[in-house]
Amino acid sequence: MTANEMWGGRFAAGPAAIMEEINASIGFDKRMYAQDIAGSKAHCAMLVKQGILSEADGTAITQGLDKVLAEIEAGAFEFKASLEDIHMNVEARLKELIGEPAGRLHTARSRNDQVATDFRLWLRDAIDGLEAQLKTLHRALIDKADKHADVVMPGFTHLQSAQPVTFGHHLLAYVEMIGRDRGRLADCRKRLNECPLGAAALAGTSFPTDRHATAQMLGFDGPTHNSMDSVAARDFAMEFLAAASITAVHLSRLAEEIVIWASQQFNFVHLTDAFTTGSSIMPQKKNPDAAELIRAKPGRIIGSLNALLIVMKGLPMTYGKDMQEDKEVTFDAADNLSLAVAAMAGMVEDMEPNKESMRAALVDGFPTATDLADWLVRVLGLPFRDAHHVTGSLVALAEKQGVTLDALSLADMQTVEPRITDDVFSVLSADASVNSRTSFGGTAPANVKAAASAARERFL
Repeated sequence: MTANEMWGGRFAAGPAAIMEEINASIGFDKRMYAQDIAGSKAHCAMLVKQGILSEADGTAITQGLDKVLAEIEAGAFEFKASLEDIHMNVEARLKELIGEPAGRLHTARSRNDQVATDFRLWLRDAIDGLEAQLKTLHRALIDKADKHADVVMPGFTHLQSAQPVTFGHHLLAYVEMIGRDRGRLADCRKRLNECPLGAAALAGTSFPTDRHATAQMLGFDGPTHNSMDSVAARDFAMEFLAAASITAVHLSRLAEEIVIWASQQFNFVHLTDAFTTGSSIMPQKKNPDAAELIRAKPGRIIGSLNALLIVMKGLPMTYGKDMQEDKEVTFDAADNLSLAVAAMAGMVEDMEPNKESMRAALVDGFPTATDLADWLVRVLGLPFRDAHHVTGSLVALAEKQGVTLDALSLADMQTVEPRITDDVFSVLSADASVNSRTSFGGTAPANVKAAASAARERFL
């Protein structure tokens, strides 16, 4: 069967080779074969139920579609670019298998509502797969945070030592981010879970169809409400790409930290050979390539979002062939996000903190300066701005002497603020600092343990 025959009598001549090349989408939309066949089977069942198709034709179509599905899954199906897309490839093979009844399957539908349905079904499946993967990553982060709730390390602002925190607390920050990422994908899934099938080309159909039944058979919450919006909308894909982009950014931030932590200069974490590679010329190198590749993924995924936004910008109602550009970018983003999540889960499980290096890094940068300022407020009653000034002067004095704050003598401190007592030394260690941060959401090890337990309840 030629493309002309599929289009009908309107076209007398075949398409030029370049037109066939630009028009065909089978090279990428064939991955929706399972969704396309599932949609066709549901549509067929509805047509039979409504008396639009005979039971005999319905049985032949359903059995034929099962054979097509089996051929594709066995790798025995020949996809043809001349038939443009997955819909026409399946229908053409169905006609070869069962003859005339195949031509009745397309009653009361169009490729416009068919592709919109397939795409939603595919994206729903992709989101479900990502949800499972993100849950695995969530578990890895929570387990690692719980295990290292009391490992002290520098916390940074501007990539400069700021205050002591715990490694577990640092990882729990990403637990919160991934939780919101999962929430965004769940919201996207909920909004996309309406069925366009039966909207036909754009105006609905004169056949007595039951779109609610079709939607129910396909696991949708219900049918889409407007036939024009049904075929014109791609905001569900844009929303997915936006959620995917934010998730990729979060993964990239953690990946960048792992790159920094694994460097010889920091040496905060150790990664095994499973997630590092060597150099072709420098035998000493152990590169965190998995993290670097995850760090790069937002470039592709954000690019996919940008591409689809631009494709859809300014398109009039309803369907335009421009919209064929929606799938490749979405498929690519979903594939790359899935790979990044899987790799990150593996890395989190694999990495272990170098506790000694983390603690040694707390010597530089006066990370307990804020604890000193808080002590001045709490014990001496100084206004915080005055305490901030006194602490700054003490930091300058320690810097001049080349020592840490807790190595300053009491006499030296009293040259800046005479009322300081030796009790001040009780807050100047990193351990004292983290143990004091007991406010809700704070870094105290007891807090981290409780937060990890709560996170299990919330997310797992």
